Amino acid sequence: MADARVLVVDDEPMVREVLARYLERAGFVVSTAEDGEEALSVFSRDQPDLVLLDLMLPLIDGFEVFRRMRAASTAPVIMLTARGEETDRVVGLELGADDYVTKPFSPREVVARVQAVLRRTTNHAPDGEPSGDVLVFGDLMIDEPRREITVRSARVRLTRKEFDLLRYLAHRPGVTLSRTRLLEDVWDFAWDGDTATVTVHIRRLREKIEDDPSTPLHLVTVWGVGYRFEP
Repeated sequence: MADARVLVVDDEPMVREVLARYLERAGFVVSTAEDGEEALSVFSRDQPDLVLLDLMLPLIDGFEVFRRMRAASTAPVIMLTARGEETDRVVGLELGADDYVTKPFSPREVVARVQAVLRRTTNHAPDGEPSGDVLVFGDLMIDEPRREITVRSARVRLTRKEFDLLRYLAHRPGVTLSRTRLLEDVWDFAWDGDTATVTVHIRRLREKIEDDPSTPLHLVTVWGVGYRFEP
């Protein structure tokens, strides 16, 4: 992660300055942008390894900026939102954001989130996770070396975090795992009372790999506890 490039996009000068200072102290190379148009320009020019993206931006809003970034790159994105509304978080996660941080936030927490996301997206497998296998469960195949999923012989496109979550569950067939544990092991950050990230990613995975997402065969809900992968 040394010298990893981070783009900070926020229309508040103080937020950009503080985050840039803390990130640079942590060893990151930082660029900044104050609106949606500048964000896309700097993103194209610098090809950052990670983006901290405010949702409330002038000229082009953060959601549209994210869509355009994701269409051009798989660089992880952590969304920043001042409102703290669940709707914003859910929409961001459904678009494929890797994490979110609600304002006001601690700059140290943001740096920790950046480090955690980069660690996961660089090393791919969660700590202690087997890698290098091809797992087959009926019509579902998980090709770990290629990080590819096929369902009924058709390739299915997953985000990086969706793949990590599915692989984590698939290596523990029949084991019920709480949302808190999934958050800690797959996302690598401690539970803060909100497990919406896990819920959204499970729903997205079901839509992509299950014949009937409302009656899943592989990603089963254990009510009041969490989820279980059924092979």
